[in-house]
Amino acid sequence: MGHFSSMFNGLAKSFTIRKVKSNGSGDGREAAEAMAKDAKKNEMILRSSGCVNVDGSKNFASVFSRRGEKGVNQDCCIVWEEFGCQADMAFCGIFDGHGQWGHFVAKKVRESMATSLLCNWQETLAQCSLDPDIDLESDKKHQRFNMWKHSYLKTCAVVDQELEQHRKIDSFYSGTTALTIVRQGDHIFVANVGDSRAVLATTADDGSLVQVQLTVDFKPNLPPRQYEQVILTVMFVLTAEETERILQCRGRVFCLDDEPGVHRVWQPDAESPGLAMSRAFGDYCVKNFGLISVPEVTQRHLTSEDQFVILATDGVWDVISNQEAVQIVSSTPDRAKAAKRLVQSAVHAWKRKRKGIATDDISAICLFFHSSPQSQQVHAVSTPK
Repeated sequence: MGHFSSMFNGLAKSFTIRKVKSNGSGDGREAAEAMAKDAKKNEMILRSSGCVNVDGSKNFASVFSRRGEKGVNQDCCIVWEEFGCQADMAFCGIFDGHGQWGHFVAKKVRESMATSLLCNWQETLAQCSLDPDIDLESDKKHQRFNMWKHSYLKTCAVVDQELEQHRKIDSFYSGTTALTIVRQGDHIFVANVGDSRAVLATTADDGSLVQVQLTVDFKPNLPPRQYEQVILTVMFVLTAEETERILQCRGRVFCLDDEPGVHRVWQPDAESPGLAMSRAFGDYCVKNFGLISVPEVTQRHLTSEDQFVILATDGVWDVISNQEAVQIVSSTPDRAKAAKRLVQSAVHAWKRKRKGIATDDISAICLFFHSSPQSQQVHAVSTPK
């Protein structure tokens, strides 16, 4: 059984935690929440700027978030080592809120996403193990991806529904993007809702580090296309087209006169909300007019050439190219400060390239795949924003 045996061991451990925490009562979601509490207690979860590197882990994560000039910081992040009690798994997520309640929405989705995904993945894994028509060992790569994709699709639907019913958070005109990844051994699974971006740094044949964009920026003006494209083993399946979908649902897409090139989503008969992305959680004022919270789920098989992945909100990508971001991170001597240096570089670029425009909230996660002999083995460490 190999790899799948280790996953079942993790399931058994999670059920043990569930029994201890809830005396045998409750459902899978409660078990996942209990696991999150245990992980936080053992310093395996980071929700603020800082770094996390659990002893024995191949991962090293650097996180930094900086408030912009528009008010409260509506960005938030999470890194969870040994996700689901699996020694070879890590979960990372970055969320960019918008609207009056955006910071509350982003934090709520951050908390719900991780535990709901873990619960759904465990249930999917258990169901597949009991299905006589599914041979988990015959095609590990295919079955593994299908389980994560199914879990992500179910999770995002549940999270968005729960958010709409939340009594204390008004998300009718507020929402958040969500970009998350799961590293499971030598695979990463990426799920993107919105216009944050994941960029991989990999070593080219000449020894230089090059960028590979792992996600699509879901902007309202994304043109119609339907194809499969393989780029260095990264699979994109772009079947849901943004502009076409919005227009078919009677939503409108256009730029304001003072924002040429910035396409936004509008209601059919109102000058609101003016969303600069075509997928988001919340924003129920336009959920019937083309906005969706369905994630694009992709995977990549990691090799020794792949060095790290950057997850960042659009505040970074609006002013810094993929290759520039890779160079900034790779040239930072102290991995713990990599995300901070990238964010600070974006702030300087904003002031240089966008004079007179208020700086956006800017956040980044840098997840390194290989341990460095220079890096110290430390637990989660928070640093001031």
